[in-house]
Amino acid sequence: MDLIATLGETTATPYFIYRLRDAMLSSPTGRRILRDRPRISSQTMSLAHLRTLPEKSVGYAYAAWLDREGVSPDTRDSVKYIDNEECAYVMQRYRESHDFYHTLTGLPVMVEGEVALKAFEFANTLLPMTGLSLFAVTRLKAAERARFWDIYLPWAVQNGTRSKEIINVYWEEELGSDVDDLRGALGIERPPDLREARRKPKQQNHGSKGVGKAATAKA
Repeated sequence: MDLIATLGETTATPYFIYRLRDAMLSSPTGRRILRDRPRISSQTMSLAHLRTLPEKSVGYAYAAWLDREGVSPDTRDSVKYIDNEECAYVMQRYRESHDFYHTLTGLPVMVEGEVALKAFEFANTLLPMTGLSLFAVTRLKAAERARFWDIYLPWAVQNGTRSKEIINVYWEEELGSDVDDLRGALGIERPPDLREARRKPKQQNHGSKGVGKAATAKA
């Protein structure tokens, strides 16, 4: 089992996973999820079908994000260290919903994107492991750290604290919904496109080098 997944479970008990479970119990949709206990995998969701849905749908956006990032919904570890069966399912649901959080925010799987998403998740779920994951900011380059502190952390705190509990989204029932409408219903604004933000400095540096070479040639 992945060490991070294990740490996520052990730090979530006893208080935090119960808080998240209670948040589900306080929501009619959350209660239905706990009753039905759906699972998210390539076996329960046909990616081939999702790719045929309207481009603005949640399902299409989810499949497109998985394709673009080259990831699979089948990579989530099973919960092993939470004894309460219902709470164990809550943790499993959180894990399996992670790629949908990526879909809503548009954040990529690179370290910079994951750190930004974990900050959002911590503000929304209060799971300790999501907060501890923010130490990964030390792995970022100077420009990436500046971008995180200036743009993505403020976005994460604002959106994570004001949005509805994302654990209560019944993703299986939202696949045909308009993804922008779902963001609006949850109170989530997409952050600036991270891939585009990373691309701009490279383009500027390339342009500067081109100007420099031209100036040298003229001289």
